[in-house]
Amino acid sequence: MLVLGEEELLVVRAVNEVIATARATDAGAEVHDQEAAALSPGEVAAMVSPSLFGGARVVVVRRGQDARKDLVTALLSYVADPDPDVTLVVTHAGGAKGKALSDGLRTAGARVVPAAKITRHRERVDFIRAEVRGHGGRCSEAAAEALLAAVGNDLRELASACSQLVADTGGTIDASTVSRYYRGRAEVSGFTVADAVMVGDVAGALEALRWALQIGVNPVPIADALADGVRTVARVASAGRGRPQQLASALGLPPWKVERGQRQARGWTPEGLVEAMRAAADANAAVKGGAEDSGYALERAIMQVSMARAGGR
Repeated sequence: MLVLGEEELLVVRAVNEVIATARATDAGAEVHDQEAAALSPGEVAAMVSPSLFGGARVVVVRRGQDARKDLVTALLSYVADPDPDVTLVVTHAGGAKGKALSDGLRTAGARVVPAAKITRHRERVDFIRAEVRGHGGRCSEAAAEALLAAVGNDLRELASACSQLVADTGGTIDASTVSRYYRGRAEVSGFTVADAVMVGDVAGALEALRWALQIGVNPVPIADALADGVRTVARVASAGRGRPQQLASALGLPPWKVERGQRQARGWTPEGLVEAMRAAADANAAVKGGAEDSGYALERAIMQVSMARAGGR
């Protein structure tokens, strides 16, 4: 197996899965785990040579891009005629360095497990939803966005949060669930409200808003998030069709925000967006102007934006 990429969590998972599979078949399976830079061809030969006692073995060579030429030659020579009792796993960063080894393993028929760095916002959202599904749960798009805003970009922390949420909730995770577990974070509450209302989830938006106000989140960032959500959808919708990367520079927005705006723009009409912008502006003026009941102003804005999306129904 060739584990190709530098996303540590994915690399660790791939290697651990091989070891677990080997030990499920043979509880006494030997595991040899070495760094390529510190490994000699002779040591590799000893680890993969047939054992007098038989049994499964797993040989893990980490950071294959650091392997010296003699080690690359030895590994590629071995995979041309491997021992059926040995599972060889090579991890490789995937760049130009040490490419002879990764290319040679591919040519020899190695199973390639991608472990590239997850850098795009869309990929992280997909990762969260896949993690929850893997634990037997369901996660809405808005919930994944909220969890990403709350926890940050570290995949280990995101994976841990997904596992914990599924265990604590029984598996169904929506934006309000994330708000309850990650309360006190204004950026989550504000954008969770905005994301929900822009896709027509009135109940989710109202619930997230009430949670935010109950735990003492300042209404101002919530009003700002709502206004930003409406503006983004209006700008993206007016730009017409196109790939997020192509539209991003013209709109002055990051590609992930354009992509999200395109998803949220479905179901909106130009007239509806005009009404929504007016409602968001009124809410901003009320909240920042010291309205007696900021919560009511925000709830009213949610209802008005939702009605605008539904064409006044």
